[in-house]
Amino acid sequence: MTLLFDLALVAWLIALAGHIAMTREDRNAIVAFIAFGLLLGLAWVRLSALDVALTEVAIGGGVTGVLLLSAEAHLRKPLAQDSAQDRPHDGRRRLGNVGTIAAALASAAVTAGLALAVLALPTPAPTLAPVAAAALDTTGLGNPVTAVLLAYRALDTLLEKVVLLLALVGVWSLAPDRTWGGAPSLAPAVAPEPLVYLARVLPPIGVVIAVYMFWVGADAPGGTFQAGTVLAAMWLIVMLAGLRQPPDTAHRVLRLLLVGGPALFLAVGFLGFFIADGFLSYPEPIAKPLILGIEAALTLSIAATLAMLVAGPAQKAPEP
Repeated sequence: MTLLFDLALVAWLIALAGHIAMTREDRNAIVAFIAFGLLLGLAWVRLSALDVALTEVAIGGGVTGVLLLSAEAHLRKPLAQDSAQDRPHDGRRRLGNVGTIAAALASAAVTAGLALAVLALPTPAPTLAPVAAAALDTTGLGNPVTAVLLAYRALDTLLEKVVLLLALVGVWSLAPDRTWGGAPSLAPAVAPEPLVYLARVLPPIGVVIAVYMFWVGADAPGGTFQAGTVLAAMWLIVMLAGLRQPPDTAHRVLRLLLVGGPALFLAVGFLGFFIADGFLSYPEPIAKPLILGIEAALTLSIAATLAMLVAGPAQKAPEP
Protein backbone atom coordinates (compact mmCIF):
# COMPACT_ATOMS: atom_id res chain seq x y z
CA MET A 1 0.00 0.00 0.00
CA THR A 2 2.88 2.36 0.83
CA LEU A 3 4.52 1.60 -2.52
CA LEU A 4 1.29 2.39 -4.36
CA PHE A 5 1.01 5.72 -2.52
CA ASP A 6 4.61 6.64 -3.40
CA LEU A 7 4.11 5.72 -7.05
CA ALA A 8 0.92 7.77 -7.19
CA LEU A 9 2.74 10.73 -5.59
CA VAL A 10 5.55 10.52 -8.15
CA ALA A 11 3.03 10.27 -10.99
CA TRP A 12 1.19 13.38 -9.76
CA LEU A 13 4.45 15.32 -9.45
CA ILE A 14 5.47 14.40 -13.01
CA ALA A 15 2.01 15.24 -14.34
CA LEU A 16 1.98 18.62 -12.59
CA ALA A 17 5.49 19.43 -13.80
CA GLY A 18 4.47 18.65 -17.37
CA HIS A 19 1.30 20.72 -17.03
CA ILE A 20 3.27 23.71 -15.68
CA ALA A 21 5.74 23.51 -18.55
CA MET A 22 3.13 23.11 -21.30
CA THR A 23 0.22 25.33 -20.26
CA ARG A 24 -0.06 28.70 -21.99
CA GLU A 25 -2.14 30.38 -19.28
CA ASP A 26 -0.01 32.06 -16.61
CA ARG A 27 -2.45 31.85 -13.71
CA ASN A 28 -3.18 28.20 -14.45
CA ALA A 29 0.55 27.44 -14.37
CA ILE A 30 1.02 29.33 -11.09
CA VAL A 31 -1.80 27.48 -9.34
CA ALA A 32 -0.34 24.20 -10.57
CA PHE A 33 3.07 25.32 -9.30
CA ILE A 34 1.63 25.93 -5.82
CA ALA A 35 0.04 22.47 -5.87
CA PHE A 36 3.38 21.05 -7.03
CA GLY A 37 5.12 22.67 -4.06
CA LEU A 38 2.64 21.19 -1.61
CA LEU A 39 2.96 17.71 -3.12
CA LEU A 40 6.74 18.04 -3.16
CA GLY A 41 6.61 18.83 0.54
CA LEU A 42 4.70 15.58 1.04
CA ALA A 43 7.39 13.78 -0.97
CA TRP A 44 10.06 15.13 1.38
CA VAL A 45 8.01 13.87 4.33
CA ARG A 46 8.03 10.42 2.74
CA LEU A 47 11.84 10.72 2.58
CA SER A 48 11.90 11.59 6.32
CA ALA A 49 13.27 15.08 5.59
CA LEU A 50 10.80 17.06 7.70
CA ASP A 51 12.86 20.27 7.77
CA VAL A 52 13.07 20.31 3.98
CA ALA A 53 9.35 19.52 3.73
CA LEU A 54 8.42 22.46 5.96
CA THR A 55 10.64 24.81 3.97
CA GLU A 56 9.27 23.57 0.64
CA VAL A 57 5.66 24.06 1.69
CA ALA A 58 6.33 27.49 3.23
CA ILE A 59 8.69 28.92 0.60
CA GLY A 60 8.21 26.83 -2.55
CA GLY A 61 4.47 26.35 -2.38
CA GLY A 62 3.55 29.38 -0.29
CA VAL A 63 5.59 32.56 -0.62
CA THR A 64 6.85 31.88 -4.15
CA GLY A 65 3.33 31.12 -5.34
CA VAL A 66 2.00 34.35 -3.85
CA LEU A 67 4.83 36.33 -5.46
CA LEU A 68 4.07 34.78 -8.85
CA LEU A 69 0.33 35.49 -8.50
CA SER A 70 1.12 39.09 -7.56
CA ALA A 71 3.43 39.50 -10.56
CA GLU A 72 0.83 37.94 -12.87
CA ALA A 73 -1.83 40.35 -11.60
CA HIS A 74 0.42 43.35 -12.24
CA LEU A 75 1.23 42.15 -15.76
CA ARG A 76 -2.30 41.18 -16.76
CA LYS A 77 -3.60 44.71 -17.33
CA PRO A 78 -0.79 45.93 -19.62
CA LEU A 79 -0.92 42.66 -21.53
CA ALA A 80 -4.67 42.98 -22.02
CA GLN A 81 -4.23 46.51 -23.39
CA ASP A 82 -1.51 45.43 -25.81
CA SER A 83 -3.10 42.18 -26.96
CA ALA A 84 -5.26 43.77 -29.66
CA GLN A 85 -2.33 45.46 -31.39
CA ASP A 86 0.39 42.92 -30.67
CA ARG A 87 -0.99 39.53 -31.52
CA PRO A 88 1.65 36.85 -32.11
CA HIS A 89 2.40 36.24 -35.78
CA ASP A 90 3.08 32.82 -37.23
CA GLY A 91 6.83 33.48 -37.13
CA ARG A 92 6.70 34.22 -33.42
CA ARG A 93 4.57 31.16 -32.82
CA ARG A 94 7.08 28.96 -34.64
CA LEU A 95 9.91 30.54 -32.67
CA GLY A 96 8.00 29.83 -29.46
CA ASN A 97 7.56 26.19 -30.47
CA VAL A 98 11.28 25.88 -31.20
CA GLY A 99 12.08 27.35 -27.79
CA THR A 100 9.71 24.90 -26.10
CA ILE A 101 11.28 21.93 -27.86
CA ALA A 102 14.79 23.17 -27.04
CA ALA A 103 13.85 23.62 -23.36
CA ALA A 104 12.32 20.13 -23.27
CA LEU A 105 15.44 18.56 -24.79
CA ALA A 106 17.71 20.45 -22.39
CA SER A 107 15.60 19.32 -19.42
CA ALA A 108 15.70 15.72 -20.64
CA ALA A 109 19.49 15.93 -20.99
CA VAL A 110 19.89 17.30 -17.46
CA THR A 111 17.59 14.60 -16.10
CA ALA A 112 19.55 11.88 -17.87
CA GLY A 113 22.83 13.33 -16.62
CA LEU A 114 21.59 13.41 -13.02
CA ALA A 115 20.31 9.83 -13.33
CA LEU A 116 23.66 8.64 -14.64
CA ALA A 117 25.50 10.49 -11.86
CA VAL A 118 23.33 8.88 -9.19
CA LEU A 119 23.65 5.41 -10.72
CA ALA A 120 27.42 5.82 -10.97
CA LEU A 121 27.81 6.45 -7.24
CA PRO A 122 29.62 3.70 -5.34
CA THR A 123 27.72 1.52 -2.89
CA PRO A 124 27.47 2.68 -0.18
CA ALA A 125 27.48 6.27 -1.40
CA PRO A 126 30.14 8.57 0.10
CA THR A 127 28.80 10.66 2.97
CA LEU A 128 30.03 12.98 5.70
CA ALA A 129 26.94 12.32 7.84
CA PRO A 130 28.78 10.21 10.47
CA VAL A 131 31.47 12.88 10.87
CA ALA A 132 28.85 15.63 11.17
CA ALA A 133 26.83 13.61 13.69
CA ALA A 134 29.96 12.92 15.77
CA ALA A 135 30.65 16.67 16.02
CA LEU A 136 27.03 17.59 16.76
CA ASP A 137 27.58 17.81 20.52
CA THR A 138 30.12 20.62 20.09
CA THR A 139 27.35 22.89 18.75
CA GLY A 140 24.91 22.11 21.55
CA LEU A 141 22.20 21.47 18.96
CA GLY A 142 20.05 18.36 18.67
CA ASN A 143 18.84 19.01 15.13
CA PRO A 144 21.53 18.06 12.57
CA VAL A 145 19.89 20.21 9.88
CA THR A 146 20.23 23.34 12.00
CA ALA A 147 23.81 22.39 12.81
CA VAL A 148 24.65 22.04 9.12
CA LEU A 149 23.01 25.34 8.20
CA LEU A 150 24.37 27.45 11.06
CA ALA A 151 27.72 25.77 11.78
CA TYR A 152 29.10 23.46 9.10
CA ARG A 153 27.78 25.48 6.12
CA ALA A 154 27.22 28.82 7.82
CA LEU A 155 28.70 30.84 4.93
CA ASP A 156 26.12 29.39 2.50
CA THR A 157 23.33 30.28 4.90
CA LEU A 158 24.64 33.82 5.35
CA LEU A 159 24.84 34.35 1.59
CA GLU A 160 21.28 33.02 1.14
CA LYS A 161 20.00 35.71 3.51
CA VAL A 162 21.99 38.38 1.66
CA VAL A 163 20.57 37.21 -1.70
CA LEU A 164 17.04 37.43 -0.26
CA LEU A 165 17.76 40.99 0.84
CA LEU A 166 19.16 41.89 -2.59
CA ALA A 167 15.97 40.52 -4.18
CA LEU A 168 13.95 42.96 -2.07
CA VAL A 169 16.21 45.83 -3.13
CA GLY A 170 15.53 44.83 -6.73
CA VAL A 171 11.76 44.89 -6.15
CA TRP A 172 11.92 48.26 -4.41
CA SER A 173 13.94 49.68 -7.31
CA LEU A 174 10.87 49.20 -9.54
CA ALA A 175 9.08 52.03 -7.73
CA PRO A 176 8.68 55.31 -9.68
CA ASP A 177 10.89 58.19 -8.55
CA ARG A 178 7.96 60.09 -7.06
CA THR A 179 7.08 57.19 -4.72
CA TRP A 180 10.65 56.21 -3.81
CA GLY A 181 10.82 55.61 -0.06
CA GLY A 182 7.03 55.46 0.19
CA ALA A 183 4.73 52.58 1.08
CA PRO A 184 3.34 49.69 -0.99
CA SER A 185 -0.40 49.46 -1.53
CA LEU A 186 -1.96 46.15 -0.50
CA ALA A 187 -5.45 46.54 0.94
CA PRO A 188 -8.43 46.72 -1.47
CA ALA A 189 -10.93 49.58 -1.21
CA VAL A 190 -13.28 47.30 0.74
CA ALA A 191 -11.73 44.28 2.47
CA PRO A 192 -13.94 41.14 2.52
CA GLU A 193 -15.40 40.52 5.96
CA PRO A 194 -14.01 36.95 6.21
CA LEU A 195 -10.50 38.32 5.56
CA VAL A 196 -10.93 40.96 8.26
CA TYR A 197 -12.12 38.29 10.68
CA LEU A 198 -9.11 36.09 9.91
CA ALA A 199 -6.79 39.08 10.32
CA ARG A 200 -8.15 39.62 13.82
CA VAL A 201 -8.11 35.97 14.92
CA LEU A 202 -5.13 34.30 13.24
CA PRO A 203 -2.12 36.55 14.07
CA PRO A 204 -1.88 35.70 17.80
CA ILE A 205 -2.02 31.98 16.96
CA GLY A 206 0.44 32.41 14.10
CA VAL A 207 2.94 34.29 16.28
CA VAL A 208 2.84 31.51 18.90
CA ILE A 209 3.38 28.88 16.18
CA ALA A 210 6.28 30.90 14.72
CA VAL A 211 7.96 31.27 18.12
CA TYR A 212 7.54 27.55 18.72
CA MET A 213 8.98 26.65 15.30
CA PHE A 214 11.96 28.92 15.90
CA TRP A 215 12.65 27.56 19.39
CA VAL A 216 12.14 23.89 18.61
CA GLY A 217 14.29 24.17 15.47
CA ALA A 218 17.45 23.79 17.56
CA ASP A 219 16.57 20.21 18.47
CA ALA A 220 13.72 19.15 16.13
CA PRO A 221 12.30 19.98 12.67
CA GLY A 222 11.66 23.72 12.41
CA GLY A 223 13.86 26.80 12.23
CA THR A 224 14.21 30.36 11.02
CA PHE A 225 12.83 30.09 7.48
CA GLN A 226 9.69 28.30 8.61
CA ALA A 227 9.12 30.65 11.55
CA GLY A 228 9.86 33.73 9.45
CA THR A 229 7.42 32.61 6.76
CA VAL A 230 4.62 32.19 9.31
CA LEU A 231 5.30 35.65 10.77
CA ALA A 232 5.34 37.16 7.27
CA ALA A 233 2.00 35.51 6.47
CA MET A 234 0.42 36.91 9.64
CA TRP A 235 1.67 40.42 8.87
CA LEU A 236 0.44 40.20 5.28
CA ILE A 237 -3.04 39.13 6.38
CA VAL A 238 -3.25 42.14 8.67
CA MET A 239 -2.14 44.51 5.89
CA LEU A 240 -4.41 42.91 3.27
CA ALA A 241 -7.39 43.33 5.59
CA GLY A 242 -6.59 47.02 6.01
CA LEU A 243 -6.08 46.77 9.77
CA ARG A 244 -2.53 48.13 9.40
CA GLN A 245 -0.97 50.04 6.54
CA PRO A 246 2.28 48.83 4.98
CA PRO A 247 5.23 50.82 6.33
CA ASP A 248 7.24 53.24 4.22
CA THR A 249 10.19 51.48 2.63
CA ALA A 250 12.40 54.23 4.06
CA HIS A 251 11.21 53.56 7.63
CA ARG A 252 14.25 53.12 9.89
CA VAL A 253 12.73 50.36 12.03
CA LEU A 254 11.81 48.36 8.92
CA ARG A 255 15.29 48.70 7.47
CA LEU A 256 16.84 47.75 10.81
CA LEU A 257 14.70 44.59 10.83
CA LEU A 258 15.73 43.77 7.27
CA VAL A 259 19.49 44.07 7.78
CA GLY A 260 19.62 43.14 11.48
CA GLY A 261 19.74 39.37 10.98
CA PRO A 262 22.45 39.24 8.29
CA ALA A 263 24.42 41.98 10.10
CA LEU A 264 24.42 40.06 13.39
CA PHE A 265 25.33 36.85 11.56
CA LEU A 266 28.28 38.62 9.90
CA ALA A 267 29.37 40.24 13.16
CA VAL A 268 29.42 36.92 15.00
CA GLY A 269 31.29 35.45 12.03
CA PHE A 270 34.09 38.02 12.33
CA LEU A 271 34.06 37.63 16.10
CA GLY A 272 35.06 34.02 15.51
CA PHE A 273 38.56 35.24 14.56
CA PHE A 274 39.06 36.41 18.15
CA ILE A 275 37.09 33.93 20.29
CA ALA A 276 37.22 30.72 18.22
CA ASP A 277 39.09 29.07 15.37
CA GLY A 278 38.20 31.50 12.58
CA PHE A 279 35.45 33.10 10.55
CA LEU A 280 31.96 31.82 11.46
CA SER A 281 33.38 29.57 14.20
CA TYR A 282 31.73 29.41 17.59
CA PRO A 283 33.44 28.75 20.94
CA GLU A 284 32.04 25.47 22.21
CA PRO A 285 30.78 26.69 25.65
CA ILE A 286 28.51 29.36 24.10
CA ALA A 287 27.90 27.89 20.65
CA LYS A 288 24.19 27.20 21.18
CA PRO A 289 23.32 30.64 22.66
CA LEU A 290 25.15 32.35 19.80
CA ILE A 291 23.36 30.24 17.19
CA LEU A 292 19.98 30.87 18.83
CA GLY A 293 20.68 34.61 18.90
CA ILE A 294 21.55 34.57 15.20
CA GLU A 295 18.42 32.55 14.40
CA ALA A 296 16.19 34.94 16.38
CA ALA A 297 17.50 37.95 14.45
CA LEU A 298 17.29 36.06 11.14
CA THR A 299 13.68 35.04 11.84
CA LEU A 300 12.64 38.70 12.13
CA SER A 301 14.68 39.67 9.06
CA ILE A 302 13.21 36.85 6.97
CA ALA A 303 9.68 37.73 8.08
CA ALA A 304 10.12 41.40 7.15
CA THR A 305 11.84 40.59 3.85
CA LEU A 306 9.25 38.05 2.68
CA ALA A 307 6.35 40.30 3.67
CA MET A 308 7.78 43.29 1.82
CA LEU A 309 8.62 41.15 -1.21
CA VAL A 310 4.96 40.17 -1.48
CA ALA A 311 3.85 43.76 -0.80
CA GLY A 312 5.89 44.91 -3.79
CA PRO A 313 7.43 48.27 -4.64
CA ALA A 314 6.22 51.57 -3.19
CA GLN A 315 3.09 52.94 -4.79
CA LYS A 316 2.40 55.83 -2.38
CA ALA A 317 4.61 58.85 -1.87
CA PRO A 318 6.41 58.95 1.51
CA GLU A 319 4.68 60.81 4.30
CA PRO A 320 6.23 64.22 5.07
